[in-house]
Amino acid sequence: MTVDQNAETGAIGAPDIEKALLAFLDGHIKASVAPDQDLFGSGLVTSMFAMQLVVHLEEAYDIAIVGPELKLDNFRTVQRMTELVLRLREQEGVTQSG
Repeated sequence: MTVDQNAETGAIGAPDIEKALLAFLDGHIKASVAPDQDLFGSGLVTSMFAMQLVVHLEEAYDIAIVGPELKLDNFRTVQRMTELVLRLREQEGVTQSG
């Protein structure tokens, strides 16, 4: 599954990532969440689900989440996951906007 990108530039911004992550979570945990809601603290997801999030983010955004980036805090909220994706895409030289 890939996220829709600007056809001309291949760019994707934070609002696109956030919207796609919210939709992914809604489909998997059957609950709507706020972008800044603590998914683990609220009991909506477990640490086991964190691995599904890692795989989803890697496949959807063509990134590798390894080493120090695998800490739970990077997956605690949709906002933090969005920041992680943008940071890794920038580090890996993937075109982005926003």
